[in-house]
Amino acid sequence: MTARYDLIVIGGGIGGSALAATMAKAGRSVLLLERTTTFEDKVRGEWIAPWGVAETKRLGLYDLLLKAGGHHLDRHVSYDESRAPEEAEAAAMPLSMFVEGVPGPLCIGHPHHCQTLFDEAARCGAEALRGVDVTSMRFGADPEVAFEHEGKSRVATARLIIGADGRTSTVREPAGIVLDQDRPHHLFAGMLVEDVKGWDEKLQAIGTEGDFAFLVFPQGNGRIRVYGSFELEARRRFAGPDGPQHFLDAFRINSAPANRHIADGRPAGPVLTFFNNSTWADRPFAEGVVLVGDAAGCTDPIIGMGLSLTYRDVRLVTDILKASDDWSPAAFEPYATERAERMRRLRFAASLVATIDAEFGPAPRERRRALEERRSKDPSLGIHAFAIMAGPESIGPEFFTPEHRARVLGEAA
Repeated sequence: MTARYDLIVIGGGIGGSALAATMAKAGRSVLLLERTTTFEDKVRGEWIAPWGVAETKRLGLYDLLLKAGGHHLDRHVSYDESRAPEEAEAAAMPLSMFVEGVPGPLCIGHPHHCQTLFDEAARCGAEALRGVDVTSMRFGADPEVAFEHEGKSRVATARLIIGADGRTSTVREPAGIVLDQDRPHHLFAGMLVEDVKGWDEKLQAIGTEGDFAFLVFPQGNGRIRVYGSFELEARRRFAGPDGPQHFLDAFRINSAPANRHIADGRPAGPVLTFFNNSTWADRPFAEGVVLVGDAAGCTDPIIGMGLSLTYRDVRLVTDILKASDDWSPAAFEPYATERAERMRRLRFAASLVATIDAEFGPAPRERRRALEERRSKDPSLGIHAFAIMAGPESIGPEFFTPEHRARVLGEAA
């Protein structure tokens, strides 16, 4: 027999479960399909920028995330080998300045985050299934999904299929949706560390020294998610059984002495390495299907926009779904238009951050030193931080141009 739903959501992670919960709460019949039986640590987003936190509030999910252990950060320090740590710490940035009513970024462990939202979708009335093997999909005017679950074959139809199944989406290509990408420029590794004593749990930090750029995002209770960016040629730098310890040792640097507390911690998960680059689908929909989250493209992880992008996607798509019974492709044109410009601006910001913070050697070090000096006189040279923290629409289009990039990097004529 074939079951009929308003929506079939493929992918029960953050985007899929948030969308399923929102639409089930709105009274729509939702089938939520998740391949895994347990959410595992895959070193994916655990940091929601202030503008992304605002999106969780608009979706009515913020209190749920706080109750599940969401941890706010309230200050940011940028360390660098070109200045003393005391100087960097004296210039700490308050993180409540970006979005009114949001005290700062919100951190929550990714597997727990996924499970919290999956359970919420079921609580709100979605039929939420785990351990699902999708065997076929049909899109168009009457979309259909065939799948295996608990040894039984099932077929379901819906008015619309939502693809929320991540970067390696199995929905995207069969739907005829094209994903573009830029060229990888660095490698990016991440790991969860626990039993960290001595680090201020409200403080996030970044920094560059030698051939390594780091990012630090505390989650509370002695747990910190750390990331590092390094050259493409060093692909196996943190591979093998000693990789986690080598990764921790990379944090022992002179320009950020407090990093020793992190290096003295204990690996609490795998160290995974992936490429620094952006992907995007200019039209993340087709007849009978819409993509959200990483399935529709993601920015370079050096700026950590994955969760914020996903929550914005979910909010925009569910607003459209709740506003009208017209779920035709034309109804999602505004979503595509907003997302294309959002991604373009964030790709620009990510490229600028990567050039400033994750290029190594004497010339990049001097560029960072000179930029810091010029930025003290012209704050607009650091305004890309507002695009990352307050949202890409928070600053004008003139700050996303080749001319502005040249000015920031000291290359303007």
